[in-house]
Amino acid sequence: MRSLREVFFNYLYMSIGTNNESSLHRDLKFQYAGLDGKTETEVAGFVADCVNAKGEYIEIQTGSFAPLKKKALALNGRLKVIHPVIITKYIEVYNKKGKKQYRRKSPRKGQQWDLFDVLVYAPELPNIQGLVIELVLVDVVEQRVQDGKGSWRRRGVSISDRQITATHDRITLKKPSDYLRFIPYKKNEKFTSALLAKKAGISVDLARKTLYVLTKLEIVKKTGKQGNSFIYVIKGTRD
Repeated sequence: MRSLREVFFNYLYMSIGTNNESSLHRDLKFQYAGLDGKTETEVAGFVADCVNAKGEYIEIQTGSFAPLKKKALALNGRLKVIHPVIITKYIEVYNKKGKKQYRRKSPRKGQQWDLFDVLVYAPELPNIQGLVIELVLVDVVEQRVQDGKGSWRRRGVSISDRQITATHDRITLKKPSDYLRFIPYKKNEKFTSALLAKKAGISVDLARKTLYVLTKLEIVKKTGKQGNSFIYVIKGTRD
C-alpha cells in the first residue's frame, strides 16, 4: 500500500496539465482510484482516468458516451464508466474580483433517466461484454464568474467549477437486463413514449431517447402504432 505522502505527490503531479478539470471530475477520479490505484494511466494507446487496485480501468464521463466506444473495444470491455447524475444543483455567481454576488438553487432536479441524454450517442455501448456503467447520484455547487466569456445563454457568465456536496446513491449496470429498471411496466404491458414520460416523471423527449437506447439493447420492442406514437412492450431479458 502506498503511503499518504506518495498519494499526495501523485495527486500533485497528475494535477499538472489538468487545470481545466472540474473538482467534480477530479474528486471522483481519485475516489475510484483509491489509495492503491493510479490516475491518468496509459493503456492500449489510450489514457484512462484511473485504474484501481483490482486492475479495473475507470473513466469518469460527464458528457456524451460517443468517444468511449473505441476505448472500450481497445480494452476488451475492461472498462468501468462512472457517470455523475446531478440531483440538486446550487449556483454561485462571482464577479471578476472573486466576490460572491449571489447563490440560488437550480429549479431542475436530476434523476437516473438522465443517463439516456448521453447514452443516446452510443446506444449499443452496454452490449460490449465486461463494460460496466455506474451512475453516481450527487448534489453539486456550480461556481460561475461574470467575466463576459461564457455562453450567450448565460449572458457571458462562465462556469468555473463544479464541486460535489453530497452523494445519494450509486446504480451499477453490468449487463443489458439491468436496464429493465428504467421501464416501470410489467411484461406484456403496452406503453408509448408519452405514457413512459408520465409514469417516470420525465420529459417526452427523454422518454424517446430512453426507448431508442433500450430498443437497440433489445430490452423493449415496437409492436405497432397508436396514432403517430409507437407502442412498446418489454422484449425480454438479455445477460
